[in-house]
Amino acid sequence: MEGRLKILHVTFDMGIGGTEQVIRQLLTHLPKDRYTNEILCIDGRIGVLGELIAGEVGRLTSFTRKPGFDLTLICHIRRYVREESIDIVHCHQYTPFVYGWFGTLGTSAKLVFTEHGRFYPDRYRYKAALLNPLMALTSDAVVAISRATKEALATYEFIPSWKVQVIYNGIEPLITEDNDKKDVREELGIRADAFVFGTVSRLDPIKNQELMLRAFARFYQVHPDSILLIVGDGPEKENLLNLAKELHILDSVYFTGFRAVPRKYLATIDVFLLSSHSEGTSMTLLEAMSLSKPVIATRVGGNPEIVQNDRTGILTEPNCVDEFYKAMDRIYRKPDQRASMALAAFHQFEARFSAMQMATSYDHIYRQ
Repeated sequence: MEGRLKILHVTFDMGIGGTEQVIRQLLTHLPKDRYTNEILCIDGRIGVLGELIAGEVGRLTSFTRKPGFDLTLICHIRRYVREESIDIVHCHQYTPFVYGWFGTLGTSAKLVFTEHGRFYPDRYRYKAALLNPLMALTSDAVVAISRATKEALATYEFIPSWKVQVIYNGIEPLITEDNDKKDVREELGIRADAFVFGTVSRLDPIKNQELMLRAFARFYQVHPDSILLIVGDGPEKENLLNLAKELHILDSVYFTGFRAVPRKYLATIDVFLLSSHSEGTSMTLLEAMSLSKPVIATRVGGNPEIVQNDRTGILTEPNCVDEFYKAMDRIYRKPDQRASMALAAFHQFEARFSAMQMATSYDHIYRQ
């Protein structure tokens, strides 16, 4: 323990999501002889992923944030930082940053803020125009997970662009078993020769799976041997089920619900789809690329920084059913191009989006 820096990761909770996955990858890949990691959740719950990794972290604590601006939470964070002799407070997302910033005032702890994504539609927050530049300039590091996120921080949050550095999310490449694809198809009753489009995502309006369904309905009219696999759960599930019924494709759309380990479902698909209104750095997109899956994604947020159009996949304009359908049709009709994109997607992942690369970048920030 002696000589190691103590990092406190402040986040909403440790459920299943991109932010939580980044924290887990940092716990795994930061040098063990240099750091110890603790996690503080401010929304009163640990979450599924938190329970899974409890043994990997020095301490995992939750406080319950009260409605409005919670001064008590600031006091809790300040007491925690002092009593536990925290060296670095790493705040993940804007609200934890606000509380972490106030909570570290008057302490010796250094402060790092990572913005993991943006709202859709994004909006100006004029009330923060005075506070945000002050918070950013007095923080030790501000990180965005894509250039698009960095630009949003400057435009909508009034954080000086020069203060923000970009560190792309990274993950461990997924490793599949030989029988994963066969097992899933047998489990769901999908024919062995069916062509499968698929996604792994929270069923949420910002992910815009409606676009995916409408495009697939057009594709299915021409290619009735195809399947759409949607892995995930969320508030839009009922609406999406109803839409699939309305479009007469429910028999060819498989909703699996939430899967804690979606690896084998990703292995089953032929082309990965991402139809979001907004994205930072999609972790499931990176997972798909690590499995050599070509991608069709909307040209939003960090997607164009990850997907190289016509090389690792196809980018389409957001919320355009016609473009998304044409991309599905083109990638289906050109198996040689699909194979080339699959290989390029894996090489792109290896070169830029590994967990070790991400951890090395944060290690550099922490040491500074």
